[in-house]
Amino acid sequence: MICAFFYRTFLNEFLFVRFFATKPFLFCPFQELVLPLRRQKTDFMDWIKDLLYNESIAHSVLLLSVVIVTGILLGKIKIGGISLGITFVLFAGIFFSHFGFTINEHILHFFKEFGLILFVYSIGMQVGPGFFSSFRKGGMTLNMLAAGVVVLGVVVTLIIHYITGIPMPAMVGILSGAVTNTPGLGAAQQAYSDMHGTVEPTIALGYAVAYPLGVVGIILSILLMKALFRIRPEVETEQLNREDDSHANEARPISLKVKNPAIFGKTVGELSALLEHRDFVISRIWYNDSQQIEMVTADTTLHENDRIFVITNEHDSETVKTFVGEEIPMERKQWIRSESQFINRRIIVTKSSMNGKRLDELQLRKLYGINITRINRAGVDLVATQHLTLQVGDRVNVVGTEAAIANVEKILGNSMRRLNEPNLVSIFLGIALGILVGSIPFTFPGVPQPIKLGLAGGPLIVALLVSRFGYKYKLVTYTTMSANLMLREIGITIFLACVGVSAGGKFVETIVHQGGFAWIGYGVIITVVPLLIIGVIARVFYKINYFTLMGLLAGSTTDPPALAYSNATAGNDAPAVGYATVYPLTMFLRVLTAQLMILFFA
Repeated sequence: MICAFFYRTFLNEFLFVRFFATKPFLFCPFQELVLPLRRQKTDFMDWIKDLLYNESIAHSVLLLSVVIVTGILLGKIKIGGISLGITFVLFAGIFFSHFGFTINEHILHFFKEFGLILFVYSIGMQVGPGFFSSFRKGGMTLNMLAAGVVVLGVVVTLIIHYITGIPMPAMVGILSGAVTNTPGLGAAQQAYSDMHGTVEPTIALGYAVAYPLGVVGIILSILLMKALFRIRPEVETEQLNREDDSHANEARPISLKVKNPAIFGKTVGELSALLEHRDFVISRIWYNDSQQIEMVTADTTLHENDRIFVITNEHDSETVKTFVGEEIPMERKQWIRSESQFINRRIIVTKSSMNGKRLDELQLRKLYGINITRINRAGVDLVATQHLTLQVGDRVNVVGTEAAIANVEKILGNSMRRLNEPNLVSIFLGIALGILVGSIPFTFPGVPQPIKLGLAGGPLIVALLVSRFGYKYKLVTYTTMSANLMLREIGITIFLACVGVSAGGKFVETIVHQGGFAWIGYGVIITVVPLLIIGVIARVFYKINYFTLMGLLAGSTTDPPALAYSNATAGNDAPAVGYATVYPLTMFLRVLTAQLMILFFA
């Protein structure tokens, strides 16, 4: 309605000007009125033309915004339950660029690189805490299999390059599109630019051509694995339930009765020393003789038939039960009677001074007579042992009197407002360090150019390290999920829009006249062959559960649509766990191999 109104208004004004300005027999007052309108019309059209086609900052921001909005809206369309998501931003950029909408080369380069930095740094901050723990039991196997997918993809790409003669920059682009890895595309483009001082458009063209069927090929590989091994979901679910140890380190409460004569008369401190290699916290004691419930301290003495409330984990619970006595059925609410002065409250760590502090350093039990039983970090309850280190964003479960808990709140912070404030210092300090690390040249014998991690690899590695170890250097690395997602999505959409605008001028020509249809076929081969080979090896030799295997295949190609499909199909979190386990290493290898292929073969 609004557009129709402006259209009619403009049309009426235009006809009015044309009529009165071309009729000399009309009175002069009409011409004096019409000529300024004609000049205004001309000025208006010139303004529109300058805004749409010049190379100003306003034009650049306007075009990128229109491209991003168009791509996001198109990305909501699903075909067969599958959508390319924000990747449509790339194709929207190609579309606008094909029809002559361009951006100044220097402005485009800045937006593209800055968007890439935001994207990879946000990814590193998100997956960093789980990256190093992913190499525990099972994680090493999954990561080695994922690395095999990366290596096989490179091998297949090289074979196609030597057989067909397609230039290596284009093949690296096809590889990045076939495995849906955008940071690899950025790393390849930067490596080529560092070597030759120019931008190679075929890298982005190969990526854009191979990407759509790359998404489909990954999901097709998952379906082929299901058909090949005749997977029955109910059998896989039962096996997964038997093997599931994902909650082995998660805190769980148990109530025990003291029955072991060896600890009669022992203090809680002495019991902790006897079980020093086990994670457990004794929160409260119910004395058998007086039927009174009290807070536990290191000097609390244990007697026969006393009941104690213990927080431990699945791994250590059997040992603690065997050593103390026997488990008894008691609900948690029974440990805080209505007449008791003790309350149970969760306090959020929001003071930056608490970041990196160990619980035994704070001495909260000794100073205030409270007990910290559990610490919730990223949705997981951890046993609050004395050597556990606090981080901003932790939710601490505290038991004590109202006054004591109020004092603990003052120490830990407990301010949601402070928690929601973005920690920009750690973000931009990490980005600065990442750029420095990415700019360090590494010289290897036989390599014509020094290898750099670049603007994709450097920030990614620094983000992994900062998110995992930053608290040791008093860096507050906590970022809300919404803030991290916002930075990540802004970065990737800006990057994809810039890549599309820079490559769009030659996209149609590449498809029609330069063998672009063959590129699509090569991309499918690069996608499917490594996934099927590693999938068979994982299933036959390592007996990987099919649901975990779905996450492995999706994670080894860093493909969110494939993960979404796997989660919807499995109905459990096994694909997401497998995806998260291999994602960080895969992302790093994709970025590194893309650069190495450009440096060695381009």
